[in-house]
Amino acid sequence: MIIGSHVHFDKEQILGSLKEALSYGANAFMLYTGAPQNTFRSEINLDYLNEAKKIMAENNISMNNVICHAPYIINLANKTKLDAWNFSISFLKKEIERCETLGIKYIVLHPGSSVGLPAEIGIANIIEALNYIIKDDDNCMILLETMAGKGSECGRCLEEIKSIIDGVESANIGVCLDTCHLNDAGYDMTKFTEFLDEFDKLIGIDKIHCIHVNDSKNPIDSHKDRHENIGFGTLGFATILNIVYNEKLKDVPKILETPYVSIKDGEKELVYPPYKFEIEMLKKGTFNENLLKDIRDFYK
Repeated sequence: MIIGSHVHFDKEQILGSLKEALSYGANAFMLYTGAPQNTFRSEINLDYLNEAKKIMAENNISMNNVICHAPYIINLANKTKLDAWNFSISFLKKEIERCETLGIKYIVLHPGSSVGLPAEIGIANIIEALNYIIKDDDNCMILLETMAGKGSECGRCLEEIKSIIDGVESANIGVCLDTCHLNDAGYDMTKFTEFLDEFDKLIGIDKIHCIHVNDSKNPIDSHKDRHENIGFGTLGFATILNIVYNEKLKDVPKILETPYVSIKDGEKELVYPPYKFEIEMLKKGTFNENLLKDIRDFYK
């Protein structure tokens, strides 16, 4: 199973990201190339990159299993403020260039929010922007993330994802499934085989290049988008296990984005990543009902 989690990209850049992933027992990972809420980006350090490539080769980790996530501040769906829309296009282009320098093959993108505009206008804006951005000879492919349908999000259903892909002139575009988002958007993840069949008919299963593996705090069709730790939400462990071991997606990286676990330290509340324990649980295939306690005990 190709599985990992979201990791940090800070002092040692991708080398630090890799070290964190390996500490979780992962063979895949996802990163931002800088803070997702702002535009500050440090120059790529090639020494860190070369050292990371060496360690990845030693641990049999392919660059195909390293995913970048585009910053949240990018919104291609609304161009009422043309300067902001053009900025989103320019910034995403720069993020793709950083990915190409790092050798990262895939960047996950929230399609955008129409913010008061009709959904079809938002989708048309996304298509227009992506046709400015995507080139056939790009080495890094944009993956549209399936969204929960919160507020005015575009990409809330497979039909909207298909509309965007069909409108993009280049074939160099793919999809990232998010299990929490799909549940909250109204798709029954307990019937994942049927969902994949529907996806294949509409879009093509070969377009799926990443899966965000998250449980959900909310019931199906809630349009809330609140992730939960594996097995502790409304999807449940058996459903998620069925997804991550699906034979049709065995070569697709599975990335955990589950919540950090909080620990009280006097008046302070500290948070710690659950990924080492969730990855181990998924590898074993057995639900640990004491998972959160075990995480807290480990970090105390």
